[in-house]
Amino acid sequence: MSTTAIGTDRVGEIRDSMLSNPLLIRSELGKPRTRGLLLPEPSFVYGFYYDRSDGGVPEAIGHWRTVERKVADGQLKVKRDFQAMNKAAIKAGLVTADEHYQFRVTHDIGVSLDQKVKNELTLPDIAFGKPPRPSTPMFDLLEHKYQQKWLEEQRLADKAKKKKKLREVKIGKIYETRSSILRKHVTKVEEPPIRPPPHLRKIQSHLDTFRTPEARQAAFKAHWLESAARKGIYGNGIYEYD
Repeated sequence: MSTTAIGTDRVGEIRDSMLSNPLLIRSELGKPRTRGLLLPEPSFVYGFYYDRSDGGVPEAIGHWRTVERKVADGQLKVKRDFQAMNKAAIKAGLVTADEHYQFRVTHDIGVSLDQKVKNELTLPDIAFGKPPRPSTPMFDLLEHKYQQKWLEEQRLADKAKKKKKLREVKIGKIYETRSSILRKHVTKVEEPPIRPPPHLRKIQSHLDTFRTPEARQAAFKAHWLESAARKGIYGNGIYEYD
């Protein structure tokens, strides 16, 4: 035993247990520091020992052992047939969920084991799920065939509309009479102009912000033209965007 592993200038007996204490072990020059953990013997088996010899992994990969279920004659009904029960409940005139629940309690319809196996048989080459969508033909897209097809459909639709119009019976011209014109005529009621009170009619305006009378008339004319697109009775509100 070398004294460099546990340090020099030790007083007392050097024991083997000192090599397993990390606090006493010193690192050697040019070597990593050891932790004092001793490995077991080469014949040591890690984990729990399983003494059963069933072939191991090769035996499991080679075949799959299955146990057939033995069912008595009175226990052949292993699955409830909800489709048959719902059909029978509807024939009996039951509609609500509570009525269906009570009907299933009193009328238990099951599927036998042999019938279940027959229904669950599938073909070896069957593919479950929806088939994938066919790929989009790129040549048709580049040649604008879908556009041409749509235009052709529109032409056929227009021809069908024209034929339908030709087949319709043409109604003769309806002549208007005086009574019909009077019924449709609406008399326009002109609103009275807004006039100031008599004691304010002779008062002149204190401000005149227009440079010339022509500019004043042009501004009032523009305001009158825009009143159709504004809200309010007199067209002085905000613009309408409806």
